Amino acid sequence: MTRLASGVLITLLVALAGIADGSRDIAGDILKLPSEAYRFFHNGGGGAKVNDDDDSVGTRWAVLLAGSNGFWNYRHQADICHAYQLLRKGGLKDENIIVFMYDDIAFNEENPRPGVIINHPHGDDVYKGVPKDYTGEDVTVENFFAVILGNKTALTGGSGKVVDSGPNDHIFIFYSDHGGPGVLGMPTSRYIYADELIDVLKKKHASGNYKSLVFYLEACESGSIFEGLLPEGLNIYATTASNAEESSWGTYCPGEIPGPPPEYSTCLGDLYSIAWMEDSDIHNLRTETLHQQYELVKTRTASYNSYGSHVMQYGDIGLSKNNLFTYLGTNPANDNYTFVDENSLRPASKAVNQRDADLLHFWDKVCIQQCT
Repeated sequence: MTRLASGVLITLLVALAGIADGSRDIAGDILKLPSEAYRFFHNGGGGAKVNDDDDSVGTRWAVLLAGSNGFWNYRHQADICHAYQLLRKGGLKDENIIVFMYDDIAFNEENPRPGVIINHPHGDDVYKGVPKDYTGEDVTVENFFAVILGNKTALTGGSGKVVDSGPNDHIFIFYSDHGGPGVLGMPTSRYIYADELIDVLKKKHASGNYKSLVFYLEACESGSIFEGLLPEGLNIYATTASNAEESSWGTYCPGEIPGPPPEYSTCLGDLYSIAWMEDSDIHNLRTETLHQQYELVKTRTASYNSYGSHVMQYGDIGLSKNNLFTYLGTNPANDNYTFVDENSLRPASKAVNQRDADLLHFWDKVCIQQCT
């Protein structure tokens, strides 16, 4: 690598490290998360009915949110697209699935497979058919909260779809992005704060418009969103990718075994998200409970020597005895694949800290251009 290229690379990595530290700028009282890298580079440095034989009735609803943008954050939108495909195979209808994603990945000039998003090194396209409910500047905190509450009058832009649930319905919410203590990233101007989110969930419960709600949360320090804040009695069960004080991890990253195809310079997924979805992909979800999946995901995501995080659970833990089928449906192709306690999905050789994954993308990209 030339001396000039080395200088450019060092400058780039130093700049990114400042963005990715998730710290608060005390002088300006401005919280910075890795999602803000998009603004750094672009500003020049600045339902399906639940069957009666499951002892429940009602409609399944799902809200899927990728909180980032930029190709270096490929994994978050890939997670959300994978979740959509899983739910559709499980029998949920598009009218009951609301998707938030910036939608700047599939046709990004850096994408080696234009119009295609993958979430596994040998995976199929998970982008095809994903509804564009809230994209670009419509991926906002206000729209997210309005969708959960079923408040169409509070929406700005987007498809207008909301969770118009009733008292017998079941709701599944999945979020994937960067986070920090008490905060979750968004690709637009302001973030999701833990106290605000808990207030929205309390309002949803007070409305009497759901029977139970499950929240899967992928982010660094994601445990801080619910720990000591989510009370029991709301009929809400939540699991998080990490505890309140640690990072979560990207996976299928350059240098891993298995890693992404050689033309990719970014992580394809997140460790916790991949764990619960790949488990759901292969089992008859009528035979697997939320608790059983929690234990499998916890094992696959746990610390192995130098990497991993502690998956946590919060809220009404008793709901974890419910079958996953109640929230995700199940793929008829898996009817003969009964859940077993031993997880057949082995962890990768290593994983990448979420806060380092962006740096890895740019390092790999520069090396492809300069190191060969």
